[in-house]
Amino acid sequence: MENNPCLFPLFLVMFSCLLTQSHCKKQAQVLGNLYKAKMKGTSGIDTRHFELMSQLNYDSKIDHSQEGLKEKDKIESLPGQPPVEFSQYGGYVTVDKSAGRALYYYFVESVDNDNSLPLLLWLNGGPGCSSLGYGAMEELGPFRVYSDGKSLYKNKYSWNSAANVLFVESPAGVGFSYSNTSSDYDKCGDSETAADNYVFLVNWLERFPEYKDREFYIAGESYAGHYVPQLAHTILYHNNDIKAKTTIINLKGIIIGNAVINDETDNRGMYIYYYTHALISDETAYKIQKYCNFSPSDTTESEKCNAASIKADDDTDPIDIYNIYAPLCFTDNVTSKPKKPSLMNFDPCSDNYVYAYLNRPDVQEALHANVTKLKHDWEPCSNIISSWLDSPSTILPTMRVLMAEGLRVWVYSGDVDGRVPVTSTKLSINKLKLAVKTSWYPWYLNEEVGGYTEVYKGGLTFTTVRGAGHEVPSYQPGRALAMISNFLAGTRLPSDPKFT
Repeated sequence: MENNPCLFPLFLVMFSCLLTQSHCKKQAQVLGNLYKAKMKGTSGIDTRHFELMSQLNYDSKIDHSQEGLKEKDKIESLPGQPPVEFSQYGGYVTVDKSAGRALYYYFVESVDNDNSLPLLLWLNGGPGCSSLGYGAMEELGPFRVYSDGKSLYKNKYSWNSAANVLFVESPAGVGFSYSNTSSDYDKCGDSETAADNYVFLVNWLERFPEYKDREFYIAGESYAGHYVPQLAHTILYHNNDIKAKTTIINLKGIIIGNAVINDETDNRGMYIYYYTHALISDETAYKIQKYCNFSPSDTTESEKCNAASIKADDDTDPIDIYNIYAPLCFTDNVTSKPKKPSLMNFDPCSDNYVYAYLNRPDVQEALHANVTKLKHDWEPCSNIISSWLDSPSTILPTMRVLMAEGLRVWVYSGDVDGRVPVTSTKLSINKLKLAVKTSWYPWYLNEEVGGYTEVYKGGLTFTTVRGAGHEVPSYQPGRALAMISNFLAGTRLPSDPKFT
């Protein structure tokens, strides 16, 4: 097991983004650049965050004096918000008092205020991108932002109809999360993120003790393919530590979408997808297959491989590779009057609307956000995280541990995403060499095929979501809600169109 940290120049990613746009828009753009910058190295089960927590005495960072903070965090109403009957909260949870490091959260209770519904944590990826801006405001949260950037409309496919949903901006430096120790932004990475997310969660449960015994699930997309299994592994580690004085978290399962889980197959499958979807030529595909070695043990690539990869990137650059059939946005502006929105036809300029909305002072005040003396613009992907220190080349061994511990593990794939496409995810799952329990079949919603799924022995389910891009709930909100509802209920996706 290799545990040598690698340094990835993420600051180059952010700087190049600033050169071309007023604000960084795509979490998947950050992911794509990380792939290019990343030094192939670490593999196996990465336990550095356990060591880090031991060295830094993370048990001492658990704050049991959370009384009264929940009431202070309650959001009475957001500007331009339609009336709702559920409660929502926003605020900060300190994860390191000495450093002054705190993570921002946004929490929406279930629509029906059902005391039996589980707690679901959502994490976006990047690394360095916002769960509030993407997950809550553009994907699975209760509201979407009108095109004027001033008001909200209901998302009838919000996941808080199936669970109580918690969004966290992680690590510090992302969105509204911050540290008073600027050097913290120089040492971000998987280990630090897993450790801080765990401390956040335990402290948050002290603030919301009514959720301590609820079934708990973790969901996320993109680079959260690292965050989610690593956090789950951390929870199991502490649950199994009889000396631990922290809350035992009732973790039942994880679900990750279009997820980064294995560098070799992520990259190999991406070019297969390009070729099979007529995005690159036969010649380019042949050269990539012949000259490129995606093995994590090989840190060099031939000039011929590089040339073929650059040609593939150039050929796919004019389209949105994160949804290869989606229209593009050609403006950075909001509209003077709100356009008629459509939940089923995702507006490609939604990033602009969210950026404008979350940077309004009255919105930040209502969210209890941006509370530091050095106020700054909210950004969808961080401009201040200067490096990413560690990122194992594979998460598959960690996923094996989670399944061996009896957790429910689902992996889903929007089938028109070209960045972490369905071909990559299938290749990655095949690496696990699991026996099939339920063979590949189409699943249905409203008598139409919602996607395809296969169930494996050991607790793993793989499903596609038909017509969805990298951010699945943005493009197919109804199918995404059906999927998460079945995941949380522990039921298989429906195979009969008459019973959907």
